[in-house]
This record gives sequence, C-alpha cells and structure tokens, in this order.
Amino acid sequence: MANFPTHLAYGTLVSGGLATLTLAANVVGPESLIAVATAGVVGSVLPDIDLKDSRPGKAMFFGLASFFSFVSLFLLAGKLSIAELWITAAATFAFVLYVVHAIFHRMSYHRGIFHSILAAVFFALVTAITYYFLLRRQAGVAWLAGGFMFIGYLVHLTLDEIYSVDVADRRIKASFGTALKLWDGKHPGHSIAMAVCTVAAFLLAPPTQQFVDGITSPALWTGLKERMLPRDKWFGIVDQTALMKRFAPSGVANEATPSANPVVRIDGVPDGANRITTGTLREHGATPPAQVLPQGFGTKKIP
Repeated sequence: MANFPTHLAYGTLVSGGLATLTLAANVVGPESLIAVATAGVVGSVLPDIDLKDSRPGKAMFFGLASFFSFVSLFLLAGKLSIAELWITAAATFAFVLYVVHAIFHRMSYHRGIFHSILAAVFFALVTAITYYFLLRRQAGVAWLAGGFMFIGYLVHLTLDEIYSVDVADRRIKASFGTALKLWDGKHPGHSIAMAVCTVAAFLLAPPTQQFVDGITSPALWTGLKERMLPRDKWFGIVDQTALMKRFAPSGVANEATPSANPVVRIDGVPDGANRITTGTLREHGATPPAQVLPQGFGTKKIP
C-alpha cells in the first residue's frame, strides 16, 4: 500500500495537470479552478478514510467536521443569535468528529467498499451535490469538481494496486486485487448499501446539460489541440519568420480577431467576455483625433 505522502503527491500532480488543461481550454474561470482542483487532491486520499488511526482518516473527519460546522453557520445565520450560532457550530463539529467517526469505523474496515469504483462514483456525485447546493457553484463547475474527485479517487486505488506488486522480489502480495475493484465482494451488505446511496445521490445531483455541452464542444478540443505545443519555438524564443507569416495580411483572421460565435464556458461565461480592449480602434462615426507630426510639418487630421 502506498503511504500518505505518495498518495498526496500523485493526487496533486494529476489534479495539477488536469487543472492546466482546464485553464488552457477556458472551461472555468480561475476563481473556480482552485476549488475544482482541490476536489481531485481530496479524492486522492479519501479511500483511506476507513483507516481509524491513519493521518488521512483523522484529517478527513477533521475536515468534514469543520465543513459541516461552517455549513450550519451559513444555513442558520439569519435565524439564530451569535451565541446560538457558536453553540450550534461547536456541537456540529463535535458530533461529526467523535460520534460519526466512531460509528463509521465500527461499520467499516480497510480495503472494503471504500476501495472500489462504486465508492468513487458515489463520492463524485456527493462532490457535485455539495458544490451545487451548498457552495452555490454553477452546475457545470459542480460536475467538473465531481470529475476531478473521481479521477483523484481512481489514482489512489491504482497506486495501491501497483504497490501490491513487489517488483524487486518478483512476487505479488496478498493484498493484490483488494484496492481496485468494482465493489466489495466479501461484504455484499456494504456493497448494496453503497449502491443504494449512489442511486440516491444520482437522483439529487444537479443537471448535467451544461457540463456535457461544455466538454463535448468541438471548439474546446480544437483549442486544446492548438495550445498543446508551441507554434514557433519553445519558451519564448520566437521564430521571426513564422511571426511575420502569422501577422502578414492574408485575408484570414488572426488570433486577435474576436469570434462571431463565442464559446460559452461551463460556468456560463462567454469566451473572451473579460478581455480588455486596447482603445486603438475608434468607434464608428467618432471624430478622429488630431495626429501631431514632427516639428515643421504642422498638424493634420487623419483622413
């Protein structure tokens, strides 16, 4: 089994790579990208939540306790006094950290249902629900966060499976096959309960149309393909010949030409909506400014 730093490192690496693609494709704004990438990092350590004394398990329940205590504050902010809000938040924190934590570990065991693809789907749906209903994100952003969670979860399961093979001694450990599986065959009751929870989460999940339209847009994949490699030279060492060809008048619009049909990101913002105009082009019908020529030639207006 891979240790916590390994899971965290690979989860961060994969989530960072996916975040780079997401940013390059202009799928979501930078303000949502950090929240989405965080879901992938959390997913990369989440399967070890069933280890009672592990750092991931303790950290995860501490994070869940903090999260739900803040949720209680947000939901009851306009209904209770400050003292009542403090008491409610503290009670919620203690209930999740101690009571829910104890009940959870009485009912679970390591490498059980939480080390399965079924659990990965469940937590992806829960992530989408959380981002949509509690964090008030767009439906497309919520599903993107769910996708990051799912991929991070699979990274964890795959790493544990890889570490089950001892390459040096050329043997397969007894834990092989327990990390990456569809469901928990040893405890059918756990699998059935997880399947029921997954179906319930699917019924509560936000609409998928915005997300599907965003990731299936031909413009998105075309843009990614164009930006995958530098067009001229690497790391800013520009090929002047290629640069002149690009900006030479050819009757074809260059990169600065705005699209007649802008691509809409999955957070509902049109591509290019936030670009700042340079002011070099005057509006139609506006009076042209005076152009000052070198001394001795006077001043004349632009025709």
